[in-house]
Amino acid sequence: MNVYAIDGTYELFRHFFAVPSSKNESGQEIGAVRGVLTSVFSMIEAGATHLGVATDHVVESFRNDLYPGYKTAEGVAPELLSQFPILEEALESMGVLVWPMTYFEADDALAAAAAKAAVDERVTQVLICTPDKDLAQCVVGDRVVQLDRRRNIVRNEAGVEEKFGVKPESMPDYLAVTGDTADGYPGIAGWGAKAASLALSKYGHLENIPKDWQGWDPSIRRARPLAESLFAAWDEALLYRTLATLRLDVPVFDSVDDLRWNGPRDNFEQSCERLRAKDLYRRVSAKVQSGAAAVPLG
Repeated sequence: MNVYAIDGTYELFRHFFAVPSSKNESGQEIGAVRGVLTSVFSMIEAGATHLGVATDHVVESFRNDLYPGYKTAEGVAPELLSQFPILEEALESMGVLVWPMTYFEADDALAAAAAKAAVDERVTQVLICTPDKDLAQCVVGDRVVQLDRRRNIVRNEAGVEEKFGVKPESMPDYLAVTGDTADGYPGIAGWGAKAASLALSKYGHLENIPKDWQGWDPSIRRARPLAESLFAAWDEALLYRTLATLRLDVPVFDSVDDLRWNGPRDNFEQSCERLRAKDLYRRVSAKVQSGAAAVPLG
């Protein structure tokens, strides 16, 4: 079996900016939710049997306590934020396992789910469905890969190295020095993607980089300013790496069997009515009637 760990936050953002506005009878925006549900069910129609969706139920996480500049909900449209609980409820009614994150982030749930699923011998491959570069650290050979569904790109370990110039396990170090504007930390002055890939492809992790720039590999240009910049901001670099490192201790599921789609719950029809998604209800019903899913969970 293949396991799909889906970035619900990314999907909701993507559909919010991609689909026309649509509101329910109460005036609540629902267009993005309907888009995500349809997209996730299309995966089931295409043969996905085991899947889970992670969401940022609240944008803030434990990382905001570590670094005050870390991303918050500030600037995010209220019409988008208000759809998160609706999405979570709707996915659950469709019979999909959801991980709504509050203390942790959706990325942490994806990382934890991928790591746990990968140790199950019944699993052929784990596909982390997001283009987010943070999740590149979770890629393992061809067993755990990233899937960018929008561009239909699968990135395995060789693909991560080709794109970033470093192995997956070096990605937190890479992000620490290059920074991540989406997450709100700046990286280390003078360290761009090229310098980071050259240094970390040689040394792997920050601790392995020689403090004496003269001891650096001669293929790395500008060794002196890079070394001076890094070690002058050493504590910041370690903090940024902590921010970039995804947590694997998130409670996600007890068994891979929990991820199996067994059809919708009894309240799915009402959920579709509220979302004005009659076509989706018909498609899900047809899938169940075809015998591709078990009896509704109830």
